Amino acid sequence: MILLKKFYHQLKNLFDLFLKVNWIKTIYFNFKMFHFETAKKLPVFFYGKVKFQSLKGSIVIEAPIKRGMIGFGQPYEMNTKHIGIAELFIEGTIVFKGYVQFGKDYFIHIAKDAKLEMGNMSSLGSRGKIICTTSIKFGEYTRIGSESQVIDTNFHQMINTLTNEVLPISSSIYLGDYNFISNRVTILSKTKTPNYCIIASNSLCTKDYSEYGENTLIGGVPAMLIKENIARNWSQEKELLDKWLKI
Repeated sequence: MILLKKFYHQLKNLFDLFLKVNWIKTIYFNFKMFHFETAKKLPVFFYGKVKFQSLKGSIVIEAPIKRGMIGFGQPYEMNTKHIGIAELFIEGTIVFKGYVQFGKDYFIHIAKDAKLEMGNMSSLGSRGKIICTTSIKFGEYTRIGSESQVIDTNFHQMINTLTNEVLPISSSIYLGDYNFISNRVTILSKTKTPNYCIIASNSLCTKDYSEYGENTLIGGVPAMLIKENIARNWSQEKELLDKWLKI
């Protein structure tokens, strides 16, 4: 009886997953972006509606290929409905170092010659935005809450009106390993965080925070050091994340 119940739940979970996946977008994307031997394993799943603005770039997976290891619109948060505004623009390169999750209604824009690197078990929450024109790197288990944005460009050329110095439009972003970044956080060019860093809700990050060291809480507008010797309980949560988020 116990084995029968276990089999039933496994079958039900597979059926529920089958209904949630956007199979047309999933199959099209995998066979367009990968060689056949990789594509047939369907490493990338799409959930809900998504508009492919451009798929001229490339996807690199630097990890053992597993079915559904990368989820766009993956339902892992409290909200259950897609609005249907997800968009994907890839003319540069995305490197996945393992399992990665993007929440519902994301906006991902990777410009030509730009590179986005996502560490194993990194994530971007629902209605999150990534605009990469140069270089953005997420460390492993770096997880960002809903409605946050990571943008490495000012979009428009700026000048110093006293010296006429032309200021750079873009600069790289580096987020260390095991970062816990809360909801509605804005991360702009030149941002660099240490490992085991927490960023409070509604914060604005614009510089190198490495000097604060590991196990720190930063936050505010602009973000500054709030507390030391604090960290998410990763020893417990890693096990839960691996159990519930790996397809």
